[in-house]
Amino acid sequence: MAAVSLVNINIAKKSFPAVSQASEHIAIADFKLTIRSNEFVCLVGPSGCGKTTLLNIIAGLDQDFDGQIVVGPSGTQPKIGYVFQNPRLLPWRTVRQNVELVLERDQNAELIDYLLKVMQLTQFQHVYPERLSLGMSRRVALIRAFAVNPDLLLMDEPFVSLDAPTARQVRESLLVLWQERPHTVLFVTHDLREAIALADRLVFLSAAPMGFVTEITVPIARDDRNNEQAIEAFRQQLLNDYPAIKQLL
Repeated sequence: MAAVSLVNINIAKKSFPAVSQASEHIAIADFKLTIRSNEFVCLVGPSGCGKTTLLNIIAGLDQDFDGQIVVGPSGTQPKIGYVFQNPRLLPWRTVRQNVELVLERDQNAELIDYLLKVMQLTQFQHVYPERLSLGMSRRVALIRAFAVNPDLLLMDEPFVSLDAPTARQVRESLLVLWQERPHTVLFVTHDLREAIALADRLVFLSAAPMGFVTEITVPIARDDRNNEQAIEAFRQQLLNDYPAIKQLL
């Protein structure tokens, strides 16, 4: 049986008023994408192509566009988690308190304890954000997003600016959480290696106005996603088979 489609995106046009010109700036044009339930999809495209704008539209933060976004079955109110480029932690609240903000009052502490353990932050749960490294702050942001048990998790380059070892550690923690608690994930990046390490499917996007270029299923088994040689071999294969991809990174 085919997987159920959780997200259906159809954006005819998304534009912004031009700053120095009379005409409008078209950010997204004629873009369609369907995402299946519990699928991990990575959007890969150049900086400034409209990826963040797309996530904001899906999240309902930007409703000024021509088109339609459908998340979940008709008549339902799906939960959407969003991990921004900036962790956006409240500095006057501890790690645990930042997570508790998104939870319902009747939820107990067991879920938070579990997420803190997976992300290796149990001993830092009563620490304030100013004492956290960037990598730790990003892990807290991941915990906060997973804590709401979202139907759809949006992630906007959540590991940008991290050094390679830290980014890899956080990616591995993310995959542990995702495999234990599956969610539909739409992950934005311009790092092809990162996308291959995470995704079931890669969707390549053009520069603004953002449009669909091609999509590719990642054939590497989940157990081999920490194999850097396998990831690099597939990256080279993609670049050889689809030379135009080089212009999108």
